[in-house]
Amino acid sequence: MPEPITSPPADEKNLRWYQGLERYCWLVLVIAALGWLFDTMDQNLFNLVRRPSVVDLLRPHYLNDPAGLDAKAKSVAGILTSVFLIGWSVGGFLFGIIGDRLGRAKTMIVTILIYAVFTGLSGVASNWYIYALFRFLTALGVGGEFAAGASLVAETFPSRSRPMALGSLQALSAVGNMMAAIITLIISSGMGGLDTHWRWAYFVGALPAVLVFWIAKDVREPEAWRRAKEQASVDKELGSIGQLFDHPILRRHTIAGVLLATAGVGGLWGVGFFSPDMLNTELRASGMKATQIGNYTSIMYFVQQVGAFLGCYAFAMFTERTSRRLAFTIGYALSWVSVLAFFWAIQGAGTHAFGRAMILAPIMGFCTLGPFSGFTIYFPELFPTRLRATGCGFCYNAARVLAAAAPFVLGALAAKLGGYAQAATVVTFIYVLGFLGAFLGPETRGRGLPEDIDIERDRARGFPVMTVPTTEPE
Repeated sequence: MPEPITSPPADEKNLRWYQGLERYCWLVLVIAALGWLFDTMDQNLFNLVRRPSVVDLLRPHYLNDPAGLDAKAKSVAGILTSVFLIGWSVGGFLFGIIGDRLGRAKTMIVTILIYAVFTGLSGVASNWYIYALFRFLTALGVGGEFAAGASLVAETFPSRSRPMALGSLQALSAVGNMMAAIITLIISSGMGGLDTHWRWAYFVGALPAVLVFWIAKDVREPEAWRRAKEQASVDKELGSIGQLFDHPILRRHTIAGVLLATAGVGGLWGVGFFSPDMLNTELRASGMKATQIGNYTSIMYFVQQVGAFLGCYAFAMFTERTSRRLAFTIGYALSWVSVLAFFWAIQGAGTHAFGRAMILAPIMGFCTLGPFSGFTIYFPELFPTRLRATGCGFCYNAARVLAAAAPFVLGALAAKLGGYAQAATVVTFIYVLGFLGAFLGPETRGRGLPEDIDIERDRARGFPVMTVPTTEPE
């Protein structure tokens, strides 16, 4: 592979984040972004076909009981989402460690293959139990890809460009969400509806597997990771979850990251990503035809992801101009308000539900997805190189274990209380954990990536913040 072309200007302080970068930096960002983009596309194909697929699989058992079918579908939809989050977390733990030990690029190849193959197999499920198994296995790859991709970008870009590069990585994930909406819209309008043709969405979702050939050919392991591997020892082991808790500063950083991620994942997957189910339920109650409901749901979800795309960029810019902690605090407050506004405005709206959703869905997408770009920026700044993928994976995926109860609770409460809005009012209290995480976490704006920790020095200083040497890509 040819060496990257470098032409750094004389004064980098006056450059914008995207100026004066090596060509290889852009190659890494594009490949990592595509991996994460297709990852989120596969995730959101599930969100969009969740209700029609569950209803289709359950219908033979409720032929003469439509009310029972509706209640059971809500409950099973919550269970499937919880199973997905648990698989996501298991994959994140497992491949976070593998990413530190085996390498970022190799881990991306394995995880992309896993989520692509089992997304395709989800389309052949014959009952909801097998469906749940395939969603769990898909989630193993989904959970592992994030930590590897984020670590790869963080260790390739220089400090001045890293936050916005990582913010761009997360923002482009919203494009994957939009692609899922376009795919389901095409299936709904061109093939007669998602109710009977939802399986085709998963077959299309298997195509990202071809990306692995590009990764294998053009991406090398970061220099920082190679140095960490060479210097690894018993007390500085690569990819050790236990060492995230051995040192008081790392322990506090890990707890803060888990709390921040639990709030974001729980609020989004436990409530925000049930917007298609909410709109679908309301439009069915109004007597609208299934094909039209499928079209409206996909369109609404598309504009929700347009808002998410803008929210990710806005959050990244805001956290660079102010502070990480302030951005998370404001972001979660706005998320809480936007989720409740959407669900209460849609419930009982009947034929007006689509019009209201088109206004409120992009606002909810902007608010609830914005903090996820903060995870991509902030988490790599909390851990030294030898633990970076492990730390990012642990924070994100411990959160998924903790947040896995949220969609289950939402589904159960919605079935019991008769509506998603009442259930959302309870589940959104998970955002309180985000405020606590922002309070506990260090402020890392303007600092480089931590390379290691001087335990004696930090003990003498009382562990106020993480002030450590930094590494820069050569």
